Amino acid sequence: MTYRAEYIWIDGAVPTPELRSKTKIVDHDEPPPIWGFDGSSTNQATGDNSDVVIHPVFTCPDPIRGGDNILVLCETLLTADLSPHPTNKRAEALAVYEKYADQLPIFGLEQEYTLLDVSTRWPAGFPPAGFPAPQGPYYCAVGAGKIFGRELIEEHTEACILAGLGIAGTNAEVMPGQWEFQVGPLDTVAVADHLWMARYLLYRLAEKHGIVVTIEPKPMLGDWNGAGMHTNMSTKAMREGYEPIIAACEALGVAGKPEEHLTGYGAGIEFRLTGEHETQRYDQYSYGVSDRGASVRIPWQVAKDGKGYIEDRRPNANADPYVVTSLITRTVCEALVGL
Repeated sequence: MTYRAEYIWIDGAVPTPELRSKTKIVDHDEPPPIWGFDGSSTNQATGDNSDVVIHPVFTCPDPIRGGDNILVLCETLLTADLSPHPTNKRAEALAVYEKYADQLPIFGLEQEYTLLDVSTRWPAGFPPAGFPAPQGPYYCAVGAGKIFGRELIEEHTEACILAGLGIAGTNAEVMPGQWEFQVGPLDTVAVADHLWMARYLLYRLAEKHGIVVTIEPKPMLGDWNGAGMHTNMSTKAMREGYEPIIAACEALGVAGKPEEHLTGYGAGIEFRLTGEHETQRYDQYSYGVSDRGASVRIPWQVAKDGKGYIEDRRPNANADPYVVTSLITRTVCEALVGL
């Protein structure tokens, strides 16, 4: 007897890495082995030295194929010494997490995305070459004319649950055809593993619907909300007191830190972080209670309770979650050492 293992990895596309996958038939009494691929076709190697190793790091049931079939998320490694490939951002996230694991950092990621017509590449709910009524009635809406693509979203949610992923919720977003799912709370590395796998399932299910899923941060220019990956984070100290909450917000705004973080928060961030549409400008940093126009929001309940978490609203929808969580873990946990 055999089963199918769908090997999934992150490529070297610039400026935004993308998912790749291929299927291996594995004997039932064997775990999925180390495998490889042609890195010259994924922007991860040259033709004269093309092999890249893929090493399984996270597996879950395959809810699309069912049965004993599995999904296998892999790290990319160099053939010479099996060290992390330069495009392997998970290895760095793991190192950062292990350094600060005693602070128990956990994350919740809010993945926004937009559904596009496969032929026109126009957002779902937009008339061909035209525009719908201004945004406002579409957020968390119910009913035809306001909601587009719900069948895919329901299938995706069910698939994530069957796969055992840490999906926490879904909702329609502010622009027509725009949706969001949330993953977490999980640690620095696990939350990114689960988010990448949830992205894979979304793209895979969209194939049969003839829908293109984009995580571009500003799929429609003009008076339309962009797509982000708002990142909620806390440590043990933050979950127990308010002083660490403020210390974390201050640490993220220390000279040089906003620029460092924005370089890892996704391509095209200047098109989304304009100071409008519930964003702070990319060249400014601020934090505040219940302020969706700030770089970092302290939820009102956190301020009321005097403990909890913060929401970094800057990451783009197209950001690599390994990069985002490692940046925030390092900056916040360094600042909270001793608190």
